[in-house]
Amino acid sequence: MIQKSLIEYCSPTLAGIKTGSLFSIKKNRKELNEEVCRLNKKVVKKGIRIIPIEKSQDSTLIYIYRPEMLKEDLQQPEASRLLKEKGCPLNNCDVCLNNLIKHLKNDVDFPHEIGLFLGYPPSDVKCFMNNPCDGVKCTGCWKVYGNCEEAKKIFEQYKKCKEAYSKAFERGIDFEELVVKTG
Repeated sequence: MIQKSLIEYCSPTLAGIKTGSLFSIKKNRKELNEEVCRLNKKVVKKGIRIIPIEKSQDSTLIYIYRPEMLKEDLQQPEASRLLKEKGCPLNNCDVCLNNLIKHLKNDVDFPHEIGLFLGYPPSDVKCFMNNPCDGVKCTGCWKVYGNCEEAKKIFEQYKKCKEAYSKAFERGIDFEELVVKTG
């Protein structure tokens, strides 16, 4: 049952305040794929997609995202420039996502442009890609090189969301009820 992990690692995405989330899980691949398929049938109507990405024999990355939010994020000028530099076609969000998934599965190096797919500010993603240690002002869900005060507000919002979702799930609120419909 990956629902507990989705609550723990993806609450802001489930709540509609974050574009995407990513976490790793160790579980029988067949069972995991069946569970993801079942969950997708329930949450797709609420504007969420869940994608299992095989990473190794014993580990699968789970990417959960809101397609409409992702499309908006990737259309930001700085995000578009970064993706273009990575050879990603800018006119199709699905192709960009498939390109990222291919890199996650096959590349030895982690594709740091993934921050764009998680809703991180493109300027912070760019700085991280250029030099991850130089100019960091604060850290939380990501390394912040720009507006630290704004980022801290977002980090706190994500933290409160996770706490609220965890408590609700522990009280027996159904997972599907915790997914906010957007778009």
